[in-house]
Amino acid sequence: MSLSTNDNVQIRPCLLVIMGVSGCGKTTLAKGLDQYLDWPFQEGDSFHSQHNIQKMSEGKPLTDSDRWPWLEKCHAWLKACAEEHGGKGVLTCSALKRSYRDFLRKGIRKPFYFVNLKVPYDVLLQRIEKREGHFMPASLLDTQLKSFEPLQVDEPHIEIDMSHPLETVIRDTLMKLQQL
Repeated sequence: MSLSTNDNVQIRPCLLVIMGVSGCGKTTLAKGLDQYLDWPFQEGDSFHSQHNIQKMSEGKPLTDSDRWPWLEKCHAWLKACAEEHGGKGVLTCSALKRSYRDFLRKGIRKPFYFVNLKVPYDVLLQRIEKREGHFMPASLLDTQLKSFEPLQVDEPHIEIDMSHPLETVIRDTLMKLQQL
């Protein structure tokens, strides 16, 4: 089944956090979904402070105290979407730990789902090494993978296999979202 941007994709209004480690395809998927949903979209990396960007560029992992101000900005954006955009919005954010995900959902009463992207390690490493103009070096991938806490059944989410061609991934994601 092939989709076109003219197809009438019916997804119930909700907030989506496209999540996963660096190189998993968060931005790629979010931009692909935007062609069909036309919901507010925000690249979570744009909320990082210059301090955080510099630190990661130097190959130093962020601490929780580095991340909390960034997560506060991500949460504020999601909350604004819940209140001002009919509960529609797509945010890219690593959201690696349960405490981060709980914070992102805090106080939001609209439907909210994490879209967890799954990619084999060798593909992640290859993608990060080929990327140009991104502050996240491949040397931090293992740190991110060690930090990742798998989503639990009480965290509303879908899982997406990002090893397929992008059109297939977008179609599969839209189909799963329609079933929510």
